[in-house]
Amino acid sequence: MALIAQRMGRIAASPTLAITAKVKELKEEGKDVIGLGAGEPDFDTPDNIKEKAIEAIKNGDTKYTVVSGTLELRQAICDKLKRDNELEYTPAQVTVGTGGKQVLFNAFMATIDKGDEVIIPAPYWVSYPDMVALAEGTPVIVPCTPENNLKLTAEDLRAAITDKTKWLVLNSPSNPTGAAYSFDEMKALTDVLKEFSHVNILTDDMYEKIVYDGFEFVTPAQVEPSLKDRVLIVNGVSKAYAMTGWRIGYAASSNDELIKNINKIQSQSTSNPSSISQAAAVEALNGTQDFLPERNEAFKERRDFCVNSLNAMEGINCATPEGAFYVFPECKGLFGKKTPDGKILKNSNDVGAYFLDEVLVAVVPGIAFGADDFFRISYATSLDVLKEAMERIATAVSKLEG
Repeated sequence: MALIAQRMGRIAASPTLAITAKVKELKEEGKDVIGLGAGEPDFDTPDNIKEKAIEAIKNGDTKYTVVSGTLELRQAICDKLKRDNELEYTPAQVTVGTGGKQVLFNAFMATIDKGDEVIIPAPYWVSYPDMVALAEGTPVIVPCTPENNLKLTAEDLRAAITDKTKWLVLNSPSNPTGAAYSFDEMKALTDVLKEFSHVNILTDDMYEKIVYDGFEFVTPAQVEPSLKDRVLIVNGVSKAYAMTGWRIGYAASSNDELIKNINKIQSQSTSNPSSISQAAAVEALNGTQDFLPERNEAFKERRDFCVNSLNAMEGINCATPEGAFYVFPECKGLFGKKTPDGKILKNSNDVGAYFLDEVLVAVVPGIAFGADDFFRISYATSLDVLKEAMERIATAVSKLEG
C-alpha cells in the first residue's frame, strides 16, 4: 500500500515559491543574485494597521474566533464592497480565510465534483489549475493572445463553455500579466455569461487597488447585477496593504449555501484565521487609504522603467500593464538563439535558467503560468535593484548569438 495518495500526482509545488526558495539559497551561498520572482510588495505594513494588531494582543484578543471570521471584520468587508464596488452583502454572506489562496481552495473543494469543468484563461495564476485538479475537476485552459492584450474575449469564452462548466475564473488585474478588464471588456464577458445560467464566476480581485493611468477597476457583479447570485468575489489585504505575512483573504457571495459550505471546509481544516491578523485587517479596510496613491505612483515608475528597458532589448517585447506589480514580457524572439556556452534557448525555462546562470537574475518562466512564450518579472522591489537587474538582463541578451 502506497503511503502517498494518488491525488498528489495531479499537482506540482508552486513554481513561484520554488524560484523564491532558489534565490534565498543562492544568497546564503554568497551569490549576488537578484530575485524578481516574489509577488510581494517591498513596502512595510502601514503603522496604523500594525498598531491595531499590537492593541489586540494587549487586549487579550488572542482566542479562537468564529470559523468565518469576526463579525467586525466581516462587517468591514461588507462596508468595503458597498463603498468601492457598489455591492451589498451581509456579514453572513462573507467568509474570511488565511489568505486568498485558502479561500480559493475552500471554494473549489466545496463545489467541484469529478468531471466538473473550470474555465481558466491563460496566462493564469499558477495555483488555479492545480487546485481544480486536486478537487478532481477538469481545468479548461483558454489561451489569450497578445493581440487581445492577454485577456479573455467573449468569443473565446463562449467557445469554452460546455454543459459541464461549473466555474469561470477571472483575475483582474492579473497575476502574472498585470492586464485588467475595462468596463466594456467585462461587459462583453458578462453578456455571454447571462446566456449560460449553470456557469458560476469566481473573480479574484486581489490586485484591485493597484492600478495605473486612471484605470477604473470593475468586478463582474458590479457590471452585471443580474449575475450576483452566481459570483464569488475573492479578495484580501495582502497586496494593497503589504500584509502578505498576515494571511487574511476573504470571499463574498449572495449564495448562502456556497458560503455555508466554504465555512464547513474551513471548520475541518484550519478553523478561524489569526485573531490578531483579523483585528489588523479591520483597520486596513476601515482606516486611512491615503498611502495607496503614493505607493501606486512608485509602482508605476517601476513599471514604466521595466517596460521601457525590456522593449529596448532585441528579441523581447513587453506590453504596458494596467495594474498589479508584474510585467510579462514576450521572449519568443530569443528562442533559437545560442548562449555563450553553446546551448540553444528553446523555451521560457531555458530563458529563465540562462538569466539566472549567466547574470544571477531570477525571473519566473512563463510556462508556469500556461504561456511558454513569456516570463514574469515582479517589480515589487526598489528602483535601484530594478536598474541593476535590467542592466544584467540586457547584458545576457546581448551575448546571445543567432
